[in-house]
Amino acid sequence: MNITQKSYPHRILNANGFSLIELVVVMLIIAGLAALVAPKFFGKVDKAKQQDAQVQIEMLGQALDLYRLENHKYPTTEEGLEALKSYLKKALPKDPWKNEYVYTSPGEHGEYDLVSYGADKAEGGEGLDLDIVSWKNFE
Repeated sequence: MNITQKSYPHRILNANGFSLIELVVVMLIIAGLAALVAPKFFGKVDKAKQQDAQVQIEMLGQALDLYRLENHKYPTTEEGLEALKSYLKKALPKDPWKNEYVYTSPGEHGEYDLVSYGADKAEGGEGLDLDIVSWKNFE
């Protein structure tokens, strides 16, 4: 018996690490778990963007109401949301998809309409492409 075997009887002297098959199996397990988790995660990101757009529209609605209190009218479509700059603490926001909000006054659904066209950037749509609007709550 040599000294190494006496001092450390529980150690394997010729450990070669993991085999290629073992590494491939581990990578396949990790890839499978990622394939299950990723769609659920990205679905929540899209839903969060829609909720963020609704919150921003409500915040812009409050600024529009304050504008009306001080000026006795809402800004015209031509004046647009730019008229609200002095009523906002930060710069005029874009929707979560990096587009401008569409503002019209008078609106078809009230004194003003405020719209984000969603992920598809086009009027109408369902699911992730749903338009977020000021006259009804996002569900």
